[in-house]
Amino acid sequence: MTLHNHHYHYTIGTDPAAPPLLLLHGTGGNENDLLPLARVLSPGSTVLSPRGRVSERGANRFFARLAEGVFDLDEVTRRTHVLADFVIAACGEHGIEAGSLIAVGFSNGANIAASLLQLRPEVLAGAILLRPMVVLPDSAPKDSLLGKRVLIASGTQDPIVPSAHPEKLADLLRAGGSEVSVQLFPIGHQLTTADIMAAKDFLGS
Repeated sequence: MTLHNHHYHYTIGTDPAAPPLLLLHGTGGNENDLLPLARVLSPGSTVLSPRGRVSERGANRFFARLAEGVFDLDEVTRRTHVLADFVIAACGEHGIEAGSLIAVGFSNGANIAASLLQLRPEVLAGAILLRPMVVLPDSAPKDSLLGKRVLIASGTQDPIVPSAHPEKLADLLRAGGSEVSVQLFPIGHQLTTADIMAAKDFLGS
C-alpha cells in the first residue's frame, strides 16, 4: 500500500475503544515487523505502520545517521516533518481521528516517535518508546504535550543506548507537559517479555 510514495500497512480495528497504533520499526525492519507485537499489545486496535524511507546499506531507517549514535539534526528534523505529514494524510485517507494515534516505536522507530513528540506533537496522543536515545537535544515546547502519556522502556545492559539517555529524554518530554514513565530492565537492546508486559499495562491504564 502506498500514499505519497510511502509504503505502509494499514489494518482497521475491531474494537472502537482500543487506541489506534502507529508502528515504527527499528533499523533494517519494515512495515510488517511490529504487527505481531501490536496484536499482542492491543488486538482490537487500528494499525498504521509505515516503512522507513531511508536506506542505510540496504537497511530501512526513518532518518540517516552519520555514525553510531551521531545524527545530522537537520536531516532528523526534515524526516520527522515528512513522516508527520504522511501520518496526517493517512489518517485522513483511512478515517483515523487526528491526533489519536499512540506510537509504538523500537530503536530507530522509537527515536523518530520521540522527535514527532518534540516537533509535531499534534500527530500523536502518546507513545511507547522501546530502546530510544536522545537525538534532538531541545525540550518539547512548554505545554505542547499536555495530556499525552509516554512510556520509555530501556535496558540497563544496552550497548547502543547510553545509560543517561532514558531519563534525559524523559526530562525533554516532561518539559512539554507529558506524563512520562521510565522503566529499566536488566537486558540489552532486544525486546523481551518485560517490555511487552510494561507496554500492555501502559495501554491498559
